[in-house]
Amino acid sequence: MHNSTKRFKDKAFLKKHIFDIIHFYYPNCMDDRGGYVNGFQDDGTIIDEDKKHLVGTARFIYIFSIGALLDGPDWCLDAVKHGIQFLQNHHYDQVNGGYYFELEGLEVKDSSKIAYGHAFTLLASAIAYQAGIKEAKAVMENVFHTMEQHFWDQEHGLYLEEWDAGWTIPSPYRGQNANMHVCEALLTAYESTGEKRYLDKAHQLAQNVTLNLAERSGGMVWENYTQDWQPDWEYNKNNTKDEFRPYGFVPGHQLEWSKLLMWLDRHRSEDWMLETAEDLFSKGWSRGHDLEYGGIYFALSPEEDLIDRDKNYWVMAEAIAAAALLADKTGKGEYWGIYDELFAYCFDKFIDRKHGGWYKMLNRTNERKNKEKSTAPKTDYHPVATCYQVIRVIS
Repeated sequence: MHNSTKRFKDKAFLKKHIFDIIHFYYPNCMDDRGGYVNGFQDDGTIIDEDKKHLVGTARFIYIFSIGALLDGPDWCLDAVKHGIQFLQNHHYDQVNGGYYFELEGLEVKDSSKIAYGHAFTLLASAIAYQAGIKEAKAVMENVFHTMEQHFWDQEHGLYLEEWDAGWTIPSPYRGQNANMHVCEALLTAYESTGEKRYLDKAHQLAQNVTLNLAERSGGMVWENYTQDWQPDWEYNKNNTKDEFRPYGFVPGHQLEWSKLLMWLDRHRSEDWMLETAEDLFSKGWSRGHDLEYGGIYFALSPEEDLIDRDKNYWVMAEAIAAAALLADKTGKGEYWGIYDELFAYCFDKFIDRKHGGWYKMLNRTNERKNKEKSTAPKTDYHPVATCYQVIRVIS
């Protein structure tokens, strides 16, 4: 093993990397009108002061909570409180309950109630509570209650996607992406509180997506579904760039599920979890890995042909986390090998060593698409979450 790859498994290196990311955003992301500024160019120049995205707000709360959990400066917790306040005072719908998806300044721009956004609200409040923000517990319990009341599809054991502001009309769309992030949020809520109901639900989601849904689409998890949870092969056809509902088999999501299965396995280990995690990892990696230019492609067609060769920052981060958790669980060196290869690739191509943070997207030959480091709701939550998971593994 080279010394260069050795440092990627060094706790001090990973912790410093997390704070390098946080320092890219802080203090410029702190909006004195409330909430956070979400839009930045590569060098930190602000390009959008007004867009306040529920997912972006929640992800900022998340990264500052991780800063606090890693014994960062006092302003980490102040930044968390700042976000929780904005969440409750502006994103929260005081009349109908639930959270608005997007604001422009303090005005509601998109009043839809979207499961993906509620998943991140649950994640943010759970990790904030873990970091010592007592008032985050009420937020966490309230958003979980809202999700159970409105999004939970009892018949299929999965969450619906979207409602209008008044909870009168549900969208017919169904998706795996929101369910995946709810699973992550539930695992975090369980670790924050020790309450079994969160773990039970995470277990049910993991099983229903990685076994039942994957079986319906031939062994990998498809993204988009009909109302009765059959794969919808036409929805968003060829639009692989949709932030929340991309078209295709996304190798990154196979890898992200393998990470979640190994995280679940820590708390309730069952044989199918490792088997499924290794299977999904192997499929995502073998079909997605670019042998020539490094990294992982974005999307495959229903026939598993490559339809999007771009490299997306979050895919790399999730693959790194999955490899570390699988290496830890199995003791197989090949997973650390992939971990080292991907981290070295990201260090070379994705990580901005001058300004901090990760570039958002590269083309196949690893050239940047544009000069936007971060637009709502990026906030580099994926790399921060990855490094935090790896720190937990090596500790």
